[in-house]
Amino acid sequence: MTAEVLLILLVRVVGSLPVLRWALVGALLAIAIDLSDLFIRELVDLGGVPRYQELDKRADLIYLLTFFIVTTRWQGVPRTIATALFGFRMIGVALFELSDDRAVLFFFPNVFEFWFLFVASLPHWRPNFAFTRRATTAALLSLLALKLLHEYSLHVGRWFDGFTAIEAVEAIAGWFTGPLR
Repeated sequence: MTAEVLLILLVRVVGSLPVLRWALVGALLAIAIDLSDLFIRELVDLGGVPRYQELDKRADLIYLLTFFIVTTRWQGVPRTIATALFGFRMIGVALFELSDDRAVLFFFPNVFEFWFLFVASLPHWRPNFAFTRRATTAALLSLLALKLLHEYSLHVGRWFDGFTAIEAVEAIAGWFTGPLR
């Protein structure tokens, strides 16, 4: 294991811990820090990162486990769905590890992550949200659609594989500031 891999893992562990205290803000921070390894790989040369996708999926387990720990404090429908979605994603990660085929991740999308964000955000914008069958189904289908697009763009279409992290930031900044030029 290279020093670069150890640095990435350390950053990911430290970045995942705030979710245990502040569910929503901690989750948003953990997800943002999930992207940090792309910058670390570009800006630091400490031996490289062999098999990046494998490392990334394993490192994702760090923050997903902290999310899961938080969901054990939930009750009823949110907890039941979170548990099922977490298990579903873990099956997908295991199949990815066995097959080394990124497309597997599309068929086992990480809806757990989006569900966590949805439920953790409710006290901030919909404190009286009722988990009726209709509302829950609508939320899950919406989250699934968004996550499938996300998983497709990353693992099937590989739309971002040709970008470095710095190039992506520059492209996004250019898109936002383009009309101002």
